[in-house]
Amino acid sequence: QAHLVESGGDLVQPGGSLRLSCATSGVTLPITAVGWFRQAPGKEREGVSCISTRDGSTHYVDSVKGRFTISRDNANSTVYLEMSGLETEDTAVYYCVADQVLPCTVVLRGVAELDYWGQGTQVTVSS
Repeated sequence: QAHLVESGGDLVQPGGSLRLSCATSGVTLPITAVGWFRQAPGKEREGVSCISTRDGSTHYVDSVKGRFTISRDNANSTVYLEMSGLETEDTAVYYCVADQVLPCTVVLRGVAELDYWGQGTQVTVSS
């Protein structure tokens, strides 16, 4: 069973919206943070957003603030990334990540080895 399973990626026009889902039910050990990374062709992987499982605090990279919203549904063990006002620069493969120890502030820096990665879901923003 995969630990993290993403879904929701699609082709959308600029200005459109998408909701990505990350099912975390495959992770049986306690985790401190669940987040999203993305990687566009020819670019480095980038931390996008993260939510703390301890206090529910949310974190975003500056380029998506005000457009993306991360949330969690504990009953369904799912984390969502609501994306609106999508731009062509948002085109990338989006990966769900989780860690058992690290806080979101460290997770998003992208310099630490994280415990869990999903397989990725493609988001394409194009007219």
